[in-house]
Amino acid sequence: MSDATNHVERLRAGAGLAGLPKARPWAFLLLAAATWLVLYANLPRVASGLTGLLPLPRDGRLADAMHFFLYEAPKVLMLLTAVVMVMGMINSWFTPERTRAVLAGRREGIGNVLAAMLGIVTPFCSCSAVPLFIGFVQAGVPLGVTFSFLVAAPMVNEVALTLLFALVGWKVAVLYLALGLLVAIVSGWVIGRLRMEKHLEDWVRDMARVAPDYTPEHLTMAERLEAGFQAVREIVGRVWLYVVAGVAVGASIHGYVPQDFMADLMGKDASWWSVPAAILIGVPMYSNAAGIIPVVEALLAKGAALGTVLAFMMSVIALSFPEMVILRKVLKPRLIGVFVGVVSAGILMVGLIFNLVV
Repeated sequence: MSDATNHVERLRAGAGLAGLPKARPWAFLLLAAATWLVLYANLPRVASGLTGLLPLPRDGRLADAMHFFLYEAPKVLMLLTAVVMVMGMINSWFTPERTRAVLAGRREGIGNVLAAMLGIVTPFCSCSAVPLFIGFVQAGVPLGVTFSFLVAAPMVNEVALTLLFALVGWKVAVLYLALGLLVAIVSGWVIGRLRMEKHLEDWVRDMARVAPDYTPEHLTMAERLEAGFQAVREIVGRVWLYVVAGVAVGASIHGYVPQDFMADLMGKDASWWSVPAAILIGVPMYSNAAGIIPVVEALLAKGAALGTVLAFMMSVIALSFPEMVILRKVLKPRLIGVFVGVVSAGILMVGLIFNLVV
């Protein structure tokens, strides 16, 4: 039984067990959306009220930090839940089987562009890196095309873009989308040009090639609702602690870090080494878009340069140390080193150039 068939069977079983509305799924969606909008619209009032109940000086730094936390934490979690729910439903069309079928046989160049764009709408993260990588190799997807997907999927995903849009504006979100796709496309193309297939682990390189077999399955609206709920359980359930931690760090920066200090350290007129330093700090960190974006918002509010902050965010999401450990199962150290070096160079160029022109 194929991956796609298994996926459909799980959704159908889940839809029955969860008691999802099968007769009127659209009415359920409208009611849920209206409830979400009412709650979201009242978050500022609730945060202010809760902060006022705390025994803190009204104009103190701690009160300012607490207000930031009490507003941003539920705001980010609500946005994350809504985005993951909607994208979980949309992603019921994008199984791993279908993604492999789309990318199989694509030549470099066009394949890199297509792989990076698919990374935006496919719900894969670092924990999926090894099975996805193996599946792509078996399907005959070129190595460089595979790396374009592996860079774009965690870095330029729907969660990152939606939260950036909500927290720091559409201009930054569009900019991040363009720069993230550029880094993914160019990095994958460069790795493909280096012809490093021999640096795959032997057992991966010697696997028999399997032609991708994707048969479209038709799901009901109730089953797509179950796909959305399943995505919320898996993704939000896994990252909510990182969200809270990220908002707590952002609240600390917002309330206690002097603006002049942050401008001197990461501002536009800071030393040339601010962007490389931001990348070096970001690479060993383990977070995701949902956890790091509240920190990005706080850094920008304190006067940090946009290019430096975007470089920091990209390095945290695209080059996390745990992902490198996972990829070690299928890649030899030299190829991992090239991957980190090429992507880091792309992020470095993005940060430096952007700080110069903005």
